[in-house]
Amino acid sequence: MASRGLELPFQRVAFGRPEEVYHVDTFKAAIAEFISTLIFVFVGEGSGMAFNKLTDNGSNTPAGIIMAALAHGFGLFVGVAVAANISGGHVNPAVTFGAFIGGNITLFRGIMYWIGQLLGSTVACLLLKFCTHGMTTPAFSLSTDVTVWNAFVFEIVMTFALVYTVYATVIDPKKGNVGILAPLCIGLVLAADILAGGAFDGASANPAVSFGPALVSWSWKNHWVYWAGPLIGGGLAGIVYEFLFISRTHEPLPSSEY
Repeated sequence: MASRGLELPFQRVAFGRPEEVYHVDTFKAAIAEFISTLIFVFVGEGSGMAFNKLTDNGSNTPAGIIMAALAHGFGLFVGVAVAANISGGHVNPAVTFGAFIGGNITLFRGIMYWIGQLLGSTVACLLLKFCTHGMTTPAFSLSTDVTVWNAFVFEIVMTFALVYTVYATVIDPKKGNVGILAPLCIGLVLAADILAGGAFDGASANPAVSFGPALVSWSWKNHWVYWAGPLIGGGLAGIVYEFLFISRTHEPLPSSEY
């Protein structure tokens, strides 16, 4: 077959068909995203609540940030691993958006992923509130010496690192058989993000992780930062990796492979 030449990422963006929303494979993938995000948020948010209870609101201390990094890193490792063979293990609307920008998932399938992810985060926070007899599920917030624009850039950079890692270990056709290494790398880069940015804005890098606690605690201050930053960072990672490192001379990867 003749080569189709170099394709820009935007040339491969696919909206798909509305029927995809009702397709059984899409529905299964959305459920997998729901369960993985529920596990991830329950572990991550729950660890912060537990640390606050044990240390009298000490989650912003060095020990609290280390605990958050470990809990979120391990939680994402598991969340990605258990959904990898069904949905690709996005567990993050920014990852889904980055995959869409690169032409690796259709818009309609991506919307179903988003619904599953946001519902998973919300249910996880509701379960935590019930299990802890009404404890607050803390929403992400900025530290006193950080402006919204500082946090905005933090979220862009941290999410770029996360989605770039997803591209390198999961989406790239040349990745080879990375097996369990891909979920581990994704979990580790998130843990590193939290160690770097946790003291400044909580280091979300995931709109779903921010949405659930904000909804259940009804705390929306500066919430836009935790959507705009990750979506821009994820989109940039998709564009950069697709344009610089993936040579597309064939059709986009089928959704079953990601």
